[in-house]
Amino acid sequence: MDIIRSNLFKSWILSVLIFILFGTLLYVLADTIEVTDAEDKVVKITSSKRIVSLNGSTTEILFALGVGDRVVGCDASSTYPKGVREKLPSVGYQYGLNAEGILSLKPTLVIGREDVRPPQVVEQLRMSGVTVLLLKEPRSFKQAKERLLTIGTAVGRSKKAEELTKSLDGDIKKLEEKLNKRKGKPKLKALFMYLRGTQTTLVLGKDTVASAMFDIVAVENAAGEIKGNKPMTAEAVVAAQPDVYVLFTTGLESVGGVDGLLKIPGLAHTPAGKNRRVVAMSGQYFSGFGPRSGKAALDLFRGIYEKDGLFVAEGEEPDKSLAK
Repeated sequence: MDIIRSNLFKSWILSVLIFILFGTLLYVLADTIEVTDAEDKVVKITSSKRIVSLNGSTTEILFALGVGDRVVGCDASSTYPKGVREKLPSVGYQYGLNAEGILSLKPTLVIGREDVRPPQVVEQLRMSGVTVLLLKEPRSFKQAKERLLTIGTAVGRSKKAEELTKSLDGDIKKLEEKLNKRKGKPKLKALFMYLRGTQTTLVLGKDTVASAMFDIVAVENAAGEIKGNKPMTAEAVVAAQPDVYVLFTTGLESVGGVDGLLKIPGLAHTPAGKNRRVVAMSGQYFSGFGPRSGKAALDLFRGIYEKDGLFVAEGEEPDKSLAK
């Protein structure tokens, strides 16, 4: 009799354990979210309670989705919302990451762009059991909305992501109305310059975010057939004869504002230089293709086609000292 009771008890315990394990498995499966990454591979996400963001536009999207309180670390390119980089622990720059620094933050989910470096870091994170979601960097509004929806799904905020895409659509519609009014009129030529003082001067040609933004607002890229980033020469700038110079606000600051910019050889001898036509935009605002990308395109259009002199747009309050 005791043996029978013992076996019955063991059977009962085993049944309870199986029930608990099965229930836990069902809970995990029900709570798992599946999204597709840059390589069209399915990424299974079981938790987004502790997120590390590996680039600025991802950080901006996460805060716009209302999950900023889950972000436990970000990279050095995260400049929006204002003060986020100072508030959160830094994992370095997205092209110079180390696994130890990221793992020390105990993330359950790491999100970044597909070209983060070094690639070994991504493998180390995955081998440590961390879910990593890498996405393509958008070069169009369509791609921007797709990334926004993917991240929204990944963190359980699909509805909020849809609201943000609708808001973006509203800005796109405003831009389309402006573009329709310009149909049949000649395009202006703009030259995007990446500056870090007078020692680092590059022009951005095809296959760059600057070229993508110029296409969106119907502006001709004065860099012509140049691909990627190339060193700027005075002769090439004068030959290009741009109507407007476009650059990041930090770049304009680094050369001392418009006066300092026009002291760089060749820049004063173009229509843009003679008319002091400069559009300066915050780097993340201009190139992030995040929730504010429609507003950024509108500002770029205004700066090139509707304003004279210097036009500054940061997605926040402009720095008037740049006009000096």
